[in-house]
Amino acid sequence: MTDVPPDRLATDPRSKFHDAAVLERGIGIRFNGQEKTNVEEYCVSEGWVRLPVGRALDRRGQPMTIKVKGTVEPYFLDTAGDAPAAD
Repeated sequence: MTDVPPDRLATDPRSKFHDAAVLERGIGIRFNGQEKTNVEEYCVSEGWVRLPVGRALDRRGQPMTIKVKGTVEPYFLDTAGDAPAAD
């Protein structure tokens, strides 16, 4: 695995941009300089994130989302290969 997060990632397993291995590793999103923990999907090259709107659900039971444009900076919460040393 590389230390660069993917350009586009979705948390919905039905999406073609879903990557369970990356999500399992842990990914953080900085959007317009603020940490966001509720991002459903993001795209760095197009500069947008999808955020849930309240607790509203669509007819399929999925959260209603809104696409917000801005600067997207994804990063991994841990670094690959950096495991605590066992004594």
